Amino acid sequence: MIPDSKQAIAGSITNFLKPQDMVAGFGIKKGDHIADFGAGHGYFTIPLARAAGPNGKVYAIDVQDAALDAIRSKAAFEHLLNIEYIRGDLDNPGGSHLTDRFIDLVVMANVLFQAEHKDIILHEARRILREGGRLAMIEWDASGPDAVLGPPRESRMKKETGRAVALQAGFEYDREFSAGSHHYGLLFVKK
Repeated sequence: MIPDSKQAIAGSITNFLKPQDMVAGFGIKKGDHIADFGAGHGYFTIPLARAAGPNGKVYAIDVQDAALDAIRSKAAFEHLLNIEYIRGDLDNPGGSHLTDRFIDLVVMANVLFQAEHKDIILHEARRILREGGRLAMIEWDASGPDAVLGPPRESRMKKETGRAVALQAGFEYDREFSAGSHHYGLLFVKK
């Protein structure tokens, strides 16, 4: 029996990117402070807020007000009160509007491949992270399969490039993690 198109699409999206599974592997402790750079519509923000718990805080940072409004709606539906919404331009130094050495984890999902100033964004992440804080980088895999979703292969950032730009920004490589069929995930630590 051939599955109908809606089931096939739902199945491929489920296997596409599983933020709740990735978040579970980040080592988040209740009460952590987390920054979601380029939060978009909250694909990672919501699972991060659940993981941080009511005493933690997630800072959803995006340049678009409409994206932050979408996260507000999702958070209200789930009664999540531990999210702060920040309109920020991460291509500018200090663009997160967060305090130095205050954050336990920065998550960047599909941010760097489209950024003109990758170094500025990574330095901003390093500035706000505490010593021992972590950076989770999730990007479209340039060597992965072509898909209807996502940028053209030539626009994607190679895994080696992602690792190199983070190391140049002063991060220490920790490990790679599973990020689905079309992405790679790299975890770094601020030393």
